[in-house]
Amino acid sequence: MLALICTNMSKNESSLLVNEIFVSIQGESTYAGIPCIFVRLTGCNLRCSYCDTVYAYSEGSAMSLEEILNRARGYEPRNVCITGGEPLLQENISKLINLLKKDHFNVYIETNGSQNIDILPKGIVRVVDIKCPDSGMEQEMDWQNIERLKSRDEVKFIISSKRDYEWAKGVTVKYKIRDRATVLFGLVHGKLKPKTLAGWILKDGLDVRLQLQLHKIIWPDKISGV
Repeated sequence: MLALICTNMSKNESSLLVNEIFVSIQGESTYAGIPCIFVRLTGCNLRCSYCDTVYAYSEGSAMSLEEILNRARGYEPRNVCITGGEPLLQENISKLINLLKKDHFNVYIETNGSQNIDILPKGIVRVVDIKCPDSGMEQEMDWQNIERLKSRDEVKFIISSKRDYEWAKGVTVKYKIRDRATVLFGLVHGKLKPKTLAGWILKDGLDVRLQLQLHKIIWPDKISGV
């Protein structure tokens, strides 16, 4: 997949591989509940056990930055979430962000935590995953990203078991992540009940935000485009 991305980028230095562009209600992060334009890029270097966007591993087509901007202009919301896959794998991601910001869009990005987040333009919100053990990908994290966090950023743990919860709690406390950024504890849909995770958080008095995937509650039968 990475070779495919590199090949396409070498052919057109002003393009990105795009899986889909759509408008929906943001289901995650502190932006949850807000209408948002999603730009989902193709390609991911991780294979999380619970991944719900496997179609983004390789499906997609090259679009110029101007084409992406014009698609965004065709929608009403002014919030743009760039997601994947893993958007930081594509070299032109910063060019797209700067183009959208110049057009007065509010841009934030979701990243799986394996890439250096400081390659991104300053001033945007970075929603950074830290993969828990049940994902099978915790060893792929760039732990230096914790030092790179700014107060506007958000750190997301996706939890599917008590083991994941205890691990996420330990990482949050050990690295004092709450002093650096907003901390989100989300759950794997269908693996862990919201009531259970909420109970653990309340029992331990954690200063974290419980995150539910609103789009899966609103549109439980849809996989893409939400």
